[in-house]
Amino acid sequence: MSTITTPRQDADGDGEAITQRRRSRQHLLSRGALYVAAIVLAVWVLLPIYLISVVAFSTNDAVYEYPRQLIPSGVSAETVTFFINATGVQAAFWRSVLVAVTSLILSTLIGAPAGYAIARFAFRGRDAFRILVLSTRAFPIVILSIPLAVTFINWGIYDSIFSVALMHTALALPFTILITSSIFVSVPRDLEEAAQTLGCTPLMAFVRVVLPLALPGLAAAAIFTFVLSWNEVFAAVILTVRERTLPALVLSSLNASPAPFRFAAGFTMLVPSLIIIFIIRRYLLGLWGRVSR
Repeated sequence: MSTITTPRQDADGDGEAITQRRRSRQHLLSRGALYVAAIVLAVWVLLPIYLISVVAFSTNDAVYEYPRQLIPSGVSAETVTFFINATGVQAAFWRSVLVAVTSLILSTLIGAPAGYAIARFAFRGRDAFRILVLSTRAFPIVILSIPLAVTFINWGIYDSIFSVALMHTALALPFTILITSSIFVSVPRDLEEAAQTLGCTPLMAFVRVVLPLALPGLAAAAIFTFVLSWNEVFAAVILTVRERTLPALVLSSLNASPAPFRFAAGFTMLVPSLIIIFIIRRYLLGLWGRVSR
């Protein structure tokens, strides 16, 4: 028995098909725009890294060629090797690593408990405290460095690694507190309470349940602190004279140096940050996965 379709039913079917095709087209356009934006952002970030690396490992003649080749014809590590073996560079490099690691540890030890307290406990003025913590970054470094230099001189810790680490910790601490507090908020309180009902103390519940779930946020805060400390130069110049970090040494020593040595210094300063990001990337991927879910 054949089914008779009315013109109205045909029109409704055609309308639904047109609507589905329109939605599919809009979905493809939105995904295409997302991919284009991702590619543009990746090129924006990776192109300077590539150019610094290419010039750092080019011969001296190739550095001054015009027009510059994107793919170098000759590769030479002479400039980078000369820079690494220059007087004071290796010592400044390890001082920068020590300062960055110390700042990372101090900001995490201080910022993570503060972020947990903001996320878990309701107290009067909590929102105002968040704004107050973030507002400390509104002060220019030049305003903070001079009084701190005088204070560190009076304390007897001026021109030391510890003084620079304290300054970098103060710079990174507001963001560490805010990042960790937002991560602790996303961890359900029920999991922590369930662990306590099973015999865990509040500290054990925090260490065994909350802390593993908060590792992506801690990794993000650690990357931010390390990169900030590694690249910061103004406070390091003000607070040190002989015990300078690598950025401070580069700023004071390579002002009149040729371009190849500047690019070699830029590449040397770039590599540790990339290594740290590569090591901690899996925690960040876990954070993005939790957010998308």
